[in-house]
Amino acid sequence: MTLGKVVLVGGGPGAWDLITVRGMHALQASDVILADHLGPTAELEKLCDLSAKEVVDCSKLPYGKQVAQERINEMLVEYAQAGRMVVRLKGGDPYVFGRGFEELQACTAAGIPVDVVPGVTSAISVPAVFGVPVTQRGMVHSFSVISGHLPPEHPGSLNDWSALAHTGGTLVVIMGVKNGPAIAAALIDAGRPATTPVAVIQEGTTAAQAGFRATLGTLGDELIRHEVKPPAVIVIGEVAGLDSTS
Repeated sequence: MTLGKVVLVGGGPGAWDLITVRGMHALQASDVILADHLGPTAELEKLCDLSAKEVVDCSKLPYGKQVAQERINEMLVEYAQAGRMVVRLKGGDPYVFGRGFEELQACTAAGIPVDVVPGVTSAISVPAVFGVPVTQRGMVHSFSVISGHLPPEHPGSLNDWSALAHTGGTLVVIMGVKNGPAIAAALIDAGRPATTPVAVIQEGTTAAQAGFRATLGTLGDELIRHEVKPPAVIVIGEVAGLDSTS
């Protein structure tokens, strides 16, 4: 039997039409789609004919349903070894907190050919559709994309929150809803002013998009008051206070 292949596709931030043309073509050519819950998974029928495809739910819901990464790696290899054209459809970009490189390594170790199709990361695109630029001439010359999956005091956290507080750049936190209050407190304790503007955008680029503005000092209370649930992007910095009309 002819060996198949795997294509790691970044599905973009949520809206089905924000996937790349190359990503859409990969979906159309696929036999099997291993899909996350983020990206355009709910609207796949707008991107390809699903009648002859096998779609496998590989969701990793925050604090909910989890498909082990090891099992996903195994399925990618198994389907490709069976001669199938496999698309691993991921939210955002495969290499921005997406474990895409781990999947590439697993396939490569098994002798499976892999292509990578970059995607539009939510870290930049979601603030943009909400009206927040992550950089602005004369205001900020850098931005950092940070995983908030672990709280600042967690021994497994690889983030230097004290250093991040002093970068002077925009901080974009993804996977940080649950730990948002602790993150805000850590940044303030490290010297970032409590008055620093913050924007929070939930379900960005989708019909369910909702967002609000706050400050670093009020972020914890506002996350609770607005009952924010993942996925959401938190933007911390002066750009979060910009008004397009001014």
